[in-house]
Amino acid sequence: MKKPINGATSATNYGGYRPRAPEATSFLMSRVRATNTRMEVKLRSALHRQGYRFRKNVAALPGKPDIAFSKERVAIFVDGDYWHGRILKEAGVGALRASLKTQNREFWVAKLVRNHERDIAVTAELEQLGWMVVRVWESDLKRKMTECMRSIIGILERRAPRTKCDRRVAALS
Repeated sequence: MKKPINGATSATNYGGYRPRAPEATSFLMSRVRATNTRMEVKLRSALHRQGYRFRKNVAALPGKPDIAFSKERVAIFVDGDYWHGRILKEAGVGALRASLKTQNREFWVAKLVRNHERDIAVTAELEQLGWMVVRVWESDLKRKMTECMRSIIGILERRAPRTKCDRRVAALS
């Protein structure tokens, strides 16, 4: 007989899935970061190298944006695909439910739906305050950082406040 993986003790068949021991799950969950994720740091670093200055994790703003450009009033959130429910947003609740391989599937579906609803509420609140909200998926940053950067820089340039010097140059041309 095979030895259980990851501390699983149940012989119950979950379609090839074996649940972890609670201690193993607790350890893994303790390693999930709320701020300064790898892709968030890479995005901030790339923006900084381009000469952009910003605030990070601004608690005074709704949702505590990962990156905030005060002058341009642009808030950027780097959303993890799992925690912010990319499957839910792109394919619906049925696909999310099917993708979760856990005994307490309904708990996780409800949690991810609440996260999705909170994201929508935070976005609406920031927009009501005059901010433009940019949400970027971590996996998109991993696969196409340059494309994401171009998009963000384009938004920042369009939202940049005009100075008197800018208006004079525009009037002369």
